[in-house]
Amino acid sequence: MALESVLSAQDMFDLTQTVKEHNSKINQGKNPQQNLGKDDFLKLLITQLSYQDPTAPMEDKEFIAQMAQFSTLDQMTSMANDFNRLTNMIQGSEAASALGKAVELTEGENLIQGTVNAVTRGGGVPQVLVNGNYYSWEQVIKVFEPLKTTVADLRSDNSF
Repeated sequence: MALESVLSAQDMFDLTQTVKEHNSKINQGKNPQQNLGKDDFLKLLITQLSYQDPTAPMEDKEFIAQMAQFSTLDQMTSMANDFNRLTNMIQGSEAASALGKAVELTEGENLIQGTVNAVTRGGGVPQVLVNGNYYSWEQVIKVFEPLKTTVADLRSDNSF
């Protein structure tokens, strides 16, 4: 006894319309995600396995290929997270090394100069305290030694 697993053109059209209507209800007020993550990939694989025809199961090669893709996606996601953490650590080190130094930074159209008096390291990009205000480290465009302005500073430089 053979099972018929082919949909008619009308059935396929009806199914497509139902899926579109369902997706539009789900996505109302949301921006649909353009990239599939590992959870999405796993859901697709489980759905595919759940609805496969028992008389024509998925080939071993196909299943192994999809598992390899899942493994690769998982490793790439892990690497991206590691690179983000590394970037945050490097930015934190750069910001800390600017402590006590003069910086030039941009805020919109304005160019601000001042000395870094403090550095914070939150969950993301470090913040630097310049002229009494905190700015993102990403706004800093130049770091340099502060100009010596007092007689004591000039004397300690052995310029006299």
